Amino acid sequence: MTIRNQRFSLLKQPIYSTLNQHLIDYPTPSNLSYWWGFGSLAGICLVIQIVTGVFLAMHHTPHVDLAFNSVEHIMRDVEGGWLLRYMHANGASMFLIVVHLHIFRGLYHASYSSPREFVRCLGVVIFLLMIVTAFIGYVPPWGQMSFWGATVITSLASAIPVVGDTIVTWLW
Repeated sequence: MTIRNQRFSLLKQPIYSTLNQHLIDYPTPSNLSYWWGFGSLAGICLVIQIVTGVFLAMHHTPHVDLAFNSVEHIMRDVEGGWLLRYMHANGASMFLIVVHLHIFRGLYHASYSSPREFVRCLGVVIFLLMIVTAFIGYVPPWGQMSFWGATVITSLASAIPVVGDTIVTWLW
């Protein structure tokens, strides 16, 4: 049996054929470049953010008087806590950079044009949710930067006529 026949007999196996279809003989566009990888890279950054965020939340105390001390506890007393915190903090910046590069690639290649209008609208919704989630993740350490960031962002609601001040009062 020749090597070529051995390869084709292996590809008849279910696991090998699936791997071959998705990793080796995967159809790709002719204009494939490094710019096309930013969507997957954003997904990887998101998974890292979720995993590190869950582990940090296990040690965080969500109380105004104890939140900053719990961050200090994570940094000093938790095994590898400093690494988790810095991975989470720098991962947020990396996620933002990668998402912006992904958006600019889509704008450059006009990926938003017909028939993908719904994909564009969904992308805008996901981007807005990402911004809200980033703000929500910025507040829990409750240091000076967190406090004043929360003050400025929530005070933006006061610009809404009639109900703005009520919203700010409800948020605080």
